[in-house]
Amino acid sequence: LNSEALRLEGSMRGVTRKLLSRNLASRNHRFVRSPALFSSQPKTRLSKLREELAESGAGVESFIDGAQDEKGDSQPRPGIRKPIRKKKIERKPEWLKAEFVKGESLENYQRLKETVKGLGLATVCEEARCPNIGECWGGKEGTATATIMLMGDTCTRACRFCAVKTSNAPPPLDPNEPEKVASAIHRWGLDYVVLTSVDRDDLEDGGARHMAECISRLKDTADPPLVECLTPDFGGNLSHVEIVARSGLDVFAHNMETVEALQSKVRDRRANYTQSMAVLEHVKKCVPEMVTKTSLMLGCGEKDEEILQTLRDLRSIDVDVVTFGQYLRPSKKHMKVASYVTPDQFQHWEDEANKLGFLYVASGPLVRSSYKAGEFYLTNVLKERKKEAQKRVATASASS
Repeated sequence: LNSEALRLEGSMRGVTRKLLSRNLASRNHRFVRSPALFSSQPKTRLSKLREELAESGAGVESFIDGAQDEKGDSQPRPGIRKPIRKKKIERKPEWLKAEFVKGESLENYQRLKETVKGLGLATVCEEARCPNIGECWGGKEGTATATIMLMGDTCTRACRFCAVKTSNAPPPLDPNEPEKVASAIHRWGLDYVVLTSVDRDDLEDGGARHMAECISRLKDTADPPLVECLTPDFGGNLSHVEIVARSGLDVFAHNMETVEALQSKVRDRRANYTQSMAVLEHVKKCVPEMVTKTSLMLGCGEKDEEILQTLRDLRSIDVDVVTFGQYLRPSKKHMKVASYVTPDQFQHWEDEANKLGFLYVASGPLVRSSYKAGEFYLTNVLKERKKEAQKRVATASASS
């Protein structure tokens, strides 16, 4: 009996196991899709990407290698093509090409360059990357123009068009600079010199006394050169403006740069249209016989009526000289060029300025504030003033 009972118990266990396995198989069958059903579904973007990666043989190692490639490893990523992006080269118009300096002009240019380097002086021609450096430095005998930049090569302002270095704490002034500048000018034998400076908002007087001393040293000779000074706005402090105006210079220049509507876009936030107009107006009040001068960049997004209004405002405060030039972007960090102004348009603005009664107008794509300033002054203003003096003498003689 016991053996029969054990045999029946074993049989029952075997039947139970078979029933359980069949039940489990039927359950699993509900959750498994057939291959035909799976292949009929549309492929997702993720599944396609997985298939492409599987075919290329790329794995995690490939991306690690790719990171190394960027650091200097020249081996390409296996199976993955890096898209080639063509650099967009901005083509400038033909009229913006400067002429190559040669002959006597080249000799003059090299002589001025060596003197500047030897004395450790900074020029705005070099610092601001002026396109006319060869033409101005290589000017005719006695009329070559080099614009010496006073008070260092680092500005406390950051105008969006300017290539000069900037810092809130530039190096201190060089007390020997007035003597160095005078030595350089006398060595060159120039009849006309242009001085300019960086903005020095870190100084109590904005550097006005230092500039005045440089001008005084230049004039303290038996045959002093004519001196033009392109000044900052001294933060709108007119007493500091007056220090420079009364230092003995011949031309006081301060640039408006652009029309009123674009001041905040183009210039540093500490400069503005009204403040610059006030500087030029105050100089005429202090020294009525002073020649005052300013410059406008075109191609910044200005409108014709805005340019014309700026010219009218300048004449209303008796500004004598205005120059127009094309704004050129010094680097990708600077403000973009809104438009390239044609030579015909520059001629139009020269004609308009002359109609308004400016003493002299220089207008052209490559014209800058001090563009060939010596040749302009010597051949135009001095001749006109000489004629006026001769007329006065003749009138006085006739009346006596």
